[in-house]
Amino acid sequence: RAVAMSVSHSSRLNKLVREQYMRLPQDGLAQVTYVWIDGSGEGVRCKSRTLDKEPKSIEDVPEWNFDGSSTAQAEGSNSDMFLVPVRMFRDPFCLDPNKLVLCEVLKYNRKPAETNLRHTCKKVMDLVKDSHPWFGMEQEYTLLGVNGHPYGWPDNGFPGPQGPYYCGVGADKVYGRDIVESHYKACLYAGVKICGTNAEVMPSQWEFQVGPCEGIEMGDHLWMARFILHRVCEDFGVVATLDPKPMTGNWNGAGCHTNYSTEEMRREGGLKHIEAAIEKLSKRHDYHICVYDPRGGRDNSRRLTGHHETSNIFEFSAGVANRGASIRIPRQVGQDGYGYFEDRRPAANCDPYAVTEAIMRTTVLNETGVETKDYADH
Repeated sequence: RAVAMSVSHSSRLNKLVREQYMRLPQDGLAQVTYVWIDGSGEGVRCKSRTLDKEPKSIEDVPEWNFDGSSTAQAEGSNSDMFLVPVRMFRDPFCLDPNKLVLCEVLKYNRKPAETNLRHTCKKVMDLVKDSHPWFGMEQEYTLLGVNGHPYGWPDNGFPGPQGPYYCGVGADKVYGRDIVESHYKACLYAGVKICGTNAEVMPSQWEFQVGPCEGIEMGDHLWMARFILHRVCEDFGVVATLDPKPMTGNWNGAGCHTNYSTEEMRREGGLKHIEAAIEKLSKRHDYHICVYDPRGGRDNSRRLTGHHETSNIFEFSAGVANRGASIRIPRQVGQDGYGYFEDRRPAANCDPYAVTEAIMRTTVLNETGVETKDYADH
């Protein structure tokens, strides 16, 4: 009874009935679901429309609009916001020829909405395109029942201490694998560059990895992977939270470790370029902490304590194979002398556009201090 009550009512509807309708032909029409980031900077919203034929490219998807006063993005007296399609994926829920389309949000005056961080990220990525920046982001998340309690945890008390859960197997060690595997397959179908998944250190906590992606592609693919995760969880009746520290106490938090390299770092002798980039990052720690979660570092302050495989939020550190450092150089990279490094500071609820843009500003555009340069006129 306790397990049944922790999932949503809608998840208990007869899914076989739904399948009957999903098999109906569409006579050449296509259902397109527009996906965007709302005023919280963390939540995603969506709505669908019919197109006369299957869109073959993003240019075939028209702009649309929505009521920004209902998403904390506009006032009711001037509420229309523009949805500008930027990347298209196959729809794993309604299947071909239907599409999922990620959109930027513009205000009534065609300026980017406050939580549209893709706009400036795209400008920066265009500036640094010759360095061919590759990213891979490791998205940790925690499964909750609709009552807000970690899924599978005892109603009263706690599971056993951390240890057997990371990459675990067995009903007493992992909770919700059906959700994880469904999400994985849905991302593969959609064309999201998902590259792996594993159970994490805290029970009911999981991780998936997206990448390698070049430039602006990183944020696009991670945001769509997040949307698909929330949508899959909806079908199963549970909630995926990206809170960086969902459970206080002796439990691991949730991050979004960001792996990064430029073309020169990936070449023979690239380690010196990796070390030069880390040196630049060390002098701009406060700036990066401010943009690595949606609340200027306040969310990360609950997570980056120096315990549970994290660095201290107030100190910058780097090391080979050190998961307690701000920046980790993988052991293999240290041995090979080239490759990539991992920034372990971004919180699970970070905006990947903000994270990747900040890394490029510091390591390639050589910005310093807490102020950012406006490249609009260059």
